[in-house]
Amino acid sequence: MKCNTAFQFFPLSENYDAHYARFLEGDLGKIYSAIPWNDLVSSFGISEQSKGRNYLFSPKGRLGLMFLKHYANCSDRKLIEQLNSNLDYQFFCDIELGFERLTNYKIVSQIRCELAEKLDINSIEKILFNSWKNEIENPNQIVMDATCYESEVRYPSIQKLLWESVHWLYNQLRKTCSILGVKMIRSKYIKWKKRYQGFSKMRRKTKSKRISLTRGLLNLLSKFINFEKELSENHNIEFIALYYKRINTIQRIYKQQKDHFDTGEKIKDRIVSIQKDYIRPIVRGKEVKPVEFGAKVNKVQIDGISFIEHINFNAFHEGNRFIQTVQKAQGLTRKKVKIAGADKIYATNKNRKHCSSKNIETDFIPKGKKPKNHKEKKQLRAIIAKERATRLEGSFGKDKEYYHLRKIKAKTKKNEILWIFFGIHTGNALEIGRRKIAKTAQQVA
Repeated sequence: MKCNTAFQFFPLSENYDAHYARFLEGDLGKIYSAIPWNDLVSSFGISEQSKGRNYLFSPKGRLGLMFLKHYANCSDRKLIEQLNSNLDYQFFCDIELGFERLTNYKIVSQIRCELAEKLDINSIEKILFNSWKNEIENPNQIVMDATCYESEVRYPSIQKLLWESVHWLYNQLRKTCSILGVKMIRSKYIKWKKRYQGFSKMRRKTKSKRISLTRGLLNLLSKFINFEKELSENHNIEFIALYYKRINTIQRIYKQQKDHFDTGEKIKDRIVSIQKDYIRPIVRGKEVKPVEFGAKVNKVQIDGISFIEHINFNAFHEGNRFIQTVQKAQGLTRKKVKIAGADKIYATNKNRKHCSSKNIETDFIPKGKKPKNHKEKKQLRAIIAKERATRLEGSFGKDKEYYHLRKIKAKTKKNEILWIFFGIHTGNALEIGRRKIAKTAQQVA
């Protein structure tokens, strides 16, 4: 009887060097060779535990898992499934599973939470630039622009937001009353649930229908908030911190929407999600998507390599970040910026004056009379504008399409920032790795 040797035994140790050499030849190996692992581990301050059981992943492996998440562009569950059967992924994450199989996909989010608490963008980006500076040409030339990396939230209409608040608070109050043995307040919740479901199915939601439903949901939410306060005052019961945070968020939502409904005034710091109360509307002015919900990032790019200058979940005017962006680039490169490309929104009088005083050439359309060398200046502006429009704006789409930044699925503010950070620098690491291979090939030739 013949035995199928393919299923007998596959010891990695016998062919380790051959498998590792093959791993380094691929794109994942190029990312691996471009990352300064020891410096990053030291900067994050992660290590093995001195007492108790060690982590399944080493400090290097934990960082590797975050880069791998964005390279694979998949969910945590699928990432662990692929890690079980892919030797290249195991090399990258500094782990050898053999015949073992990981089943706890939540370990990815656990590591993400750990690293999010220790992330210092400026110090880590300095480490990355110092490791990559030999592959970066013309460090005194930069381009800058801002984009929004959207969070995974449903579109927050007023009625949806109020209903989610009502629904969550109603369920919590029922549980609390059941524990305390107290009678639940009368609210006609079922009636309003059916009414909201009917409203949500309407193809054409008239103004009168929206106003009527909003008024009813505000009254119902006010009743639940007052009843929750009464229970808290009359009974000695403690909840977890998340409960009090969510209650505070719902109270703020009620106040914002009530004031807006009564007076029609614009809401400042509008809350759009009860789960992610830190997200604010970012008005972008695009035809397809005038408003986006997520983190706004001002990026500076040096020879095609992107760095985060400023990240915030509140809207900010990127034109006011021009000087800080130049300073960020100079802090990384230790060289004065000579050429800076930016959108017309950056072309304020303050920024123009700064560029003139520092002898920085830009692609800003000049004011006043044309200088003698205006033709040469126009050609230079065209080159700078092309660099910004192709490489920088192209990197926005590449990050969102290929490095898992189309919708940020993290659940907390710090985790979302970490998600964006690793997504951007996974693309950077691949580009640096390809440049190293190309330089080596040229030297050999």
